[in-house]
Amino acid sequence: MGLRGKVAIITGASKGIGKAIAEHYGREGAKLIISARHGEMLHKTNDELKSNGVESMAVIADMAREDDVKKLVKTAADTFGRIDVLVNNAGFGVFKPVSEMTTGEYDELFDVNMRGTFIATREVLKYMTGQNDGVIINIASLAGKNAVENGAAYAATKWAMLGFGKSLMLEVRKYNIRVITICPGSVDTDFSFGHSPNRDRVLKPEDVAEAAVLAASLPARAMMSEIDLRPTNPK
Repeated sequence: MGLRGKVAIITGASKGIGKAIAEHYGREGAKLIISARHGEMLHKTNDELKSNGVESMAVIADMAREDDVKKLVKTAADTFGRIDVLVNNAGFGVFKPVSEMTTGEYDELFDVNMRGTFIATREVLKYMTGQNDGVIINIASLAGKNAVENGAAYAATKWAMLGFGKSLMLEVRKYNIRVITICPGSVDTDFSFGHSPNRDRVLKPEDVAEAAVLAASLPARAMMSEIDLRPTNPK
């Protein structure tokens, strides 16, 4: 089906994986609504997209705030008349032993990484089910399949995203809505790395973006429900 002319919401799009997905979707001809919490970086990304001929608009939204998420989806629908693709990418990590983690840190992880994904998906489905068509892409992590020392709470959000995506796929496929969860391994972003000796050999945000393009561009009859994406040789 391709992405030309499709309307796509991308969360967490001011930098890293989200920005790379926005750039790749823009090059494929999609109309974009990009969001993030930090307005300055988001608007800079939006300006770059528009300077390259992409039809794009920026909406500042904190995925932990339900009103922000609802506004994001409504703005997209009101502006373009439909929503074809939702990329649930916004997320962050807190990495420390469980014994040292605060309840506030735990709650914020789930509010942004999982609760925000749930709200955005629920709101978008109001439009996609009526269209009898749509694609929902969740950016999870291989931490959602593997144990992570000092990352129990973060990994739990990604395990939750996998369970959410698997179950959602069964609910909405009757509406021709495809649900794909992408699980990257180590990616060269500020999120994943401080100082890594293997930085030149791990995945780049562009690699995840290519997978997100493929997931949304398959013929309408076909769906990949999960994509595990890892470095070929990280050592």
